[in-house]
Amino acid sequence: MADGFNRFNTGGPYFYPNQQHSAHPRNLHHRNGSPISNSRGLFQPTADTPSPNRSPGTHSPAHNPYSGMYNHSSHRQNHGLLNGGAGHNYQSQMGLHKGFQGQNHGHQAHHLGNQHQEHGGIGGQHNNFGNHQHTISGSTLTSSTPHFTPAHLQNGTPDNSGALGKPPNEHWAEQLREYQKLKMAEHKPHFYARTTPHVSRLPGTSISSLSQRTEVEEHGERRKLLLSDEPEEPGAWDAMDLGGHGLKSMGATIFRHYPHLRKIYFNHNKLTWLPPQIGTMRLLTVLDLSFNELQELPPEIGMLTNLKRLLLYENHLDDLPFEIGSLYQLEMLGIEGNPMRHCDYKERLMEHGTRELVRHLREQADPPQAPNDREWISLVDETDAEPEKFSVFSWNTLCDRAATQAAYGYTPSQALSWEHRRGVILDELRARNADILTLQEIDMESYNEYFRPNLAAEDYKGVYWPKSRAQTMGEKEAKVVDGCAIFYKNTKYVLLDKQLIVFSREAINRPDMKGEHDMYNRVMPKDHIAVVAFLENRATGSRLVVVNTHLAWEGWLPDVKVIQVAILMEQLVKLAKEYAKWPPCKDKELYKYANQDSLDGVEEVKMVPAPSMKYDDPTQIPLVVCGDFNSLGDSGVHDLITQGSLSNSHSDLGNLKYGDFTRNGMSHPFTLKSAYSSVRNWPWTNYTPDFREVIDYIWYSTNALQVTGLLGEVDPNYLQKVPGFPNWHFPSDHLALWAEFAVKGRKERKVVEADFGPSSRRGRE
Repeated sequence: MADGFNRFNTGGPYFYPNQQHSAHPRNLHHRNGSPISNSRGLFQPTADTPSPNRSPGTHSPAHNPYSGMYNHSSHRQNHGLLNGGAGHNYQSQMGLHKGFQGQNHGHQAHHLGNQHQEHGGIGGQHNNFGNHQHTISGSTLTSSTPHFTPAHLQNGTPDNSGALGKPPNEHWAEQLREYQKLKMAEHKPHFYARTTPHVSRLPGTSISSLSQRTEVEEHGERRKLLLSDEPEEPGAWDAMDLGGHGLKSMGATIFRHYPHLRKIYFNHNKLTWLPPQIGTMRLLTVLDLSFNELQELPPEIGMLTNLKRLLLYENHLDDLPFEIGSLYQLEMLGIEGNPMRHCDYKERLMEHGTRELVRHLREQADPPQAPNDREWISLVDETDAEPEKFSVFSWNTLCDRAATQAAYGYTPSQALSWEHRRGVILDELRARNADILTLQEIDMESYNEYFRPNLAAEDYKGVYWPKSRAQTMGEKEAKVVDGCAIFYKNTKYVLLDKQLIVFSREAINRPDMKGEHDMYNRVMPKDHIAVVAFLENRATGSRLVVVNTHLAWEGWLPDVKVIQVAILMEQLVKLAKEYAKWPPCKDKELYKYANQDSLDGVEEVKMVPAPSMKYDDPTQIPLVVCGDFNSLGDSGVHDLITQGSLSNSHSDLGNLKYGDFTRNGMSHPFTLKSAYSSVRNWPWTNYTPDFREVIDYIWYSTNALQVTGLLGEVDPNYLQKVPGFPNWHFPSDHLALWAEFAVKGRKERKVVEADFGPSSRRGRE
């Protein structure tokens, strides 16, 4: 390195260190150890003439071996790579001149006069380059090996590829190049930290803001989902390099203390096993376990669905777990150097690449063991006087049109097929046997040809409407439009009324929204609906309003969801006033078959219907509002429903204008609460690799109803190996909710005579 400066500046007497020169767009690669020759003389304007300010070729040994590490185009104030020490701050060690901080590659040429006094080496290796003058190359090629030759970067087949029997294609050539690159690292500690400057990131930014947003396909559109809102301290590590240390185990404390790691490098160690806790590192995009002694991988490896690179070179693996099939985003699976007993794995990887092998493993995997059934949570003690009870089962079933392999790449195609999923859905509905079913994302064809006839055999009758766009389509196209359905037990309830609420239609018919551009541009394009059923209990005469809805899913349209709920509550107020005056139901007798059709020896119990109950106030009618609201607990939708009002200054509304809703705010008279609010920290109702939040609800009127029981969570042991729904046992990405309610008895008003004391009595006697 001592002659590096003179080698790069053959015209030294003519070089002015303080003069600025424009960076040359080309990188000239020179043979190792050879001086830069120039037979044409100095500073001649030719493309091949090296100017004094031109950066040296990346193959030259005189180039700074850590130039990749200190690459000015990717340098940040907080280095994102952790070399086994949690408390290191490489910014303070490096001591870079301020002139290099924040420099961009397209600016003026680097001043050779800039001197770096001390460079703090990665991993505690300090190299003193006292007064060393150099340029900083924009190249990202590794320079950990000083004498690079073109053979190290060959684009063909290495020497050991001849044993493969046939020339590899581009898929296998890429794998072998990666393999050779890591093999050269041998046991050098912190190989990636030395050669990979790209792991650094902007200071003060969190993983959630930079990389935890992903897009998945839903209904042919793009849906942005936030993985996590957990704050991260500025400068926290997102990568860890513990390669080349001879480690024999990977401690589980890594996963506890560094949950936001995105890259883990454990290459060139002595690992014999991988802890199952690796499955908790859901944000990992790179996992390098090459050149270890691993004999098998845990099935929890399938939880790392964000992985792009899984490098397993030179281990003792003779098989791969089928769970790797869940890694649908994997771009590189490195298995060269492993004694694979499944020859077709290697052949498939060679011929078709990583994605095809991942798909093969996913499709060939057996269904996982079925989970334990969700436990029933009883919230009240049984009383002697049995109150009137009913149960409501709500579920977004994920319509067939939305269940694409592009959106749910971790799900086997057979498990994603509608024939399989609709059968599992029907079995679930039959097993729960709830009094009322509210289903979202049921398309018209499935409702008419599958669910309605099959549920009719289970004593259900239904009310259904598709989304409003079906009204503008032909019969064939309208069949696949999804909507909302309400099923109810026919022997228990009689349907008094049914209503359809189209949010966009109600919005455009409001006089106060005439001319509001936000309404036309944001609310009108959405065709979401709500279905209302007004039921009466045949035996008790009590009445019930059931609502089923599905709001807009786009996270960037919180205002639209608020307006949709405001319209829904406004319409429910009108309907409740009408239903409070609804006449008594006089025909509640069930249709009876002839006597000879009844079972022999079974005495028929004749039910005597009770008279219809009267309600003096519209809010006294029990109300249950179910659906997929696509809204979290801190949203304006949640606040409006539970608090009964929402200010026009709420952040979800921004500066948008929606008539009286944004001039005066929104309100409703109902006292609504989530049925699952009694369970603390209910985890989620939507479960995918990148999104696990509560967005589905069963709201109920607390003045008229009491929750007596709930269907509990999914078996946590089962979820440790399941990255997301749908799968073989859960046919939708949404979790079904099931709540049991008791109808509160209304207190009769008692006429109390005023008591004015003994004197008043004597006066009357």
